[in-house]
Amino acid sequence: MDCDILISGGGIAGLTAAAAFGSAGFKVICVDPTPPITDGEAAGADLRSTAMLQPARRVLEAAGIWSHLQDHAAPLQVMRIVDAGGAEPAPRVTREFNAAEISDQPFGWNFPNWLLRRALIDRLADLPTVDFRPGTGTTSLFTRTAQARVTLSDGSRITTPLVIAADGRESPMRKAAGIGVTKSGYGQKAIVFAATHPVPHENVSTEIHRTGGPFTLVPLPDRDGMPCSAVVWMDDAAACTRRMALDAKSFSDEASTRSCHLFGPLTLVTARNVWPIITQHAARLSGERIALIAEAAHVIPPIGAQGLNMSLQDVATLLELAQRNPDEIGSQKMLDAYHKARYGDIMLRVRGIDLLNRASQATTPIARDARASGLNALYALAPVRKMLMGMGLGMRQG
Repeated sequence: MDCDILISGGGIAGLTAAAAFGSAGFKVICVDPTPPITDGEAAGADLRSTAMLQPARRVLEAAGIWSHLQDHAAPLQVMRIVDAGGAEPAPRVTREFNAAEISDQPFGWNFPNWLLRRALIDRLADLPTVDFRPGTGTTSLFTRTAQARVTLSDGSRITTPLVIAADGRESPMRKAAGIGVTKSGYGQKAIVFAATHPVPHENVSTEIHRTGGPFTLVPLPDRDGMPCSAVVWMDDAAACTRRMALDAKSFSDEASTRSCHLFGPLTLVTARNVWPIITQHAARLSGERIALIAEAAHVIPPIGAQGLNMSLQDVATLLELAQRNPDEIGSQKMLDAYHKARYGDIMLRVRGIDLLNRASQATTPIARDARASGLNALYALAPVRKMLMGMGLGMRQG
């Protein structure tokens, strides 16, 4: 065997998996056709940010990554949900969920995605058991009961007992394994950017719901002496396309209005990226000698900081199973156990986020009022509120 694990995909989830398995002593090869961009000012940089919830931090600590990140963390102590579904963008209902109700730590810590990639690359450089090959992709997969053989874009062939597909929503390895997906769209896109504002965020993540989709501000460290937030602005695709063409000042003005001026005027301080919004999940999380993680397994709208945190739970579950019996890594028994451990939780969150997003898109006054009333009702019931916060932290339900 050339390695214990071949990871197809060098995004945040794939790199984290490489660091996690490498830190545990497994021999790992990780490939990605596109070298990661680790400078936020560089062309093509991923300007999204990720809120690492408490379980994700534990994964990063075990993989030796947290020490590279902790000085850049913006804590998320409070999650604020605002309904602004009236005639004009103004708060109608505001509810706050404070992590102190259920934990002595914040809900999570926010980081720019490009910074996460930089920290992960730094960690992999310290791991002699990890061979990271940026600029190289996978081209074919051939499996037998005892092993998988993967052909790479440089013509080499890798033999391994386990392939981890972390190669995105269009995953070549998932397709090669013949695993189907269920996909649905919303006619939405998301514009992602960072903005400064005069009113401090005070470590509060704010999700403002209005027709078209939520407008979410997540705390970042100060920038140029000003409070700063990462913003995800979801709306119908045509509106997003129009806004992407606006000059910086006009765009900032529209964003300030959409934010209900909760933080004062927003000032765009980065480039803008736009992403299509879909829900997608694989029919199974595993096949012969292959496990699916991250967007190869599940794609959800960016609501409630669930996406990458689900991905890191995929990594944690696979690692736990591999360490339990290293001699059976990649076996059908191990992969069936992985599917069983993760599939139910993934589907619960996929359906929950889908429901929240469709509610956020509500256009009629009756539907908007129902959304606001539902927010009030959920907040009023302490057991329900604590269950939702527990799910927000990634805690297993049931």
